[in-house]
Amino acid sequence: MTKETIEQVLKFRDERNWRQFHNPKDLAISISLEAAELLEIFQWSAEDTWCQEKKEKIREELADVLMYCILMADTCELDLDEIILEKVRRNAEKYPVEKAYGHKEKYTELGE
Repeated sequence: MTKETIEQVLKFRDERNWRQFHNPKDLAISISLEAAELLEIFQWSAEDTWCQEKKEKIREELADVLMYCILMADTCELDLDEIILEKVRRNAEKYPVEKAYGHKEKYTELGE
């Protein structure tokens, strides 16, 4: 995600004076609600878990989730690049390629 994209989301919020309503609790709730709407797209889809025909709706809901994540990071004064890269580093330690490659198990269940 580019700095310009993040700035556009924040500008949209600020132009409407919505920052006053954005506290961590309500933003976390909003992220969860939007994620649930994304999940709803796949409800009752049986074996068809990709749902190519629903791609536009997936785009819309995923954008909502990401925008709320940007707003949450801004409210909590967190740098998105920093927190994501740190999480990738920690996950790389928990899931070394030689143990995790091709396996879906949680890191605590990977063989030695």
